[in-house]
Amino acid sequence: MVSENLDSDHTLVDDMALIATQKNTAALERLFDHYAPRIRAFCLSAQPGSNLMADDIAQEVMIRIWNKAHLYNPATASLNTWVFTIARNARIDYMRKNGRYQSDIDPDGFWSELVDENADPFSDVQQKRDQERIRNGLNELPNDQQQVLSKVYLEGKSHSEASQELGLPLGTVKSRVRLALNKLSVIIKR
Repeated sequence: MVSENLDSDHTLVDDMALIATQKNTAALERLFDHYAPRIRAFCLSAQPGSNLMADDIAQEVMIRIWNKAHLYNPATASLNTWVFTIARNARIDYMRKNGRYQSDIDPDGFWSELVDENADPFSDVQQKRDQERIRNGLNELPNDQQQVLSKVYLEGKSHSEASQELGLPLGTVKSRVRLALNKLSVIIKR
């Protein structure tokens, strides 16, 4: 698979086999370098601002990959599907485990009371306007373009990974990203 290639000598699937059969730490490092940022992006897309949670889940997923590599079967699922199923389950486990420690403190209210002494009110207003323009612009895009931008920019997927997950040709994904960014640029400048 194109999206699962690291270089001409190693693929991610080969690395999984090395972990399963030999507990090869170099293979785990390569998988970590490839998947940890993507798992973090996956977690942050569901819970924006939860950097510590995303880091914890990425580590937990890599531990589970290390311990369960022998269970991976390339005939039943792609490596990306297998890893992100583990990530989804780890995220659910994390939320269940830490959900019972909720308090009555409203974090939004807590942080809004703090005053940033270095704050620039003009740049804050401009940033909020820009965010609103982008959000509104995204809503004006066709669904197929929104979906591709979400995969690539919110989930941190490569064009190849988005192509595979959406079941679209790579060229179609690249075209949709380019068209969406061009349209978004026009919409934002209005």
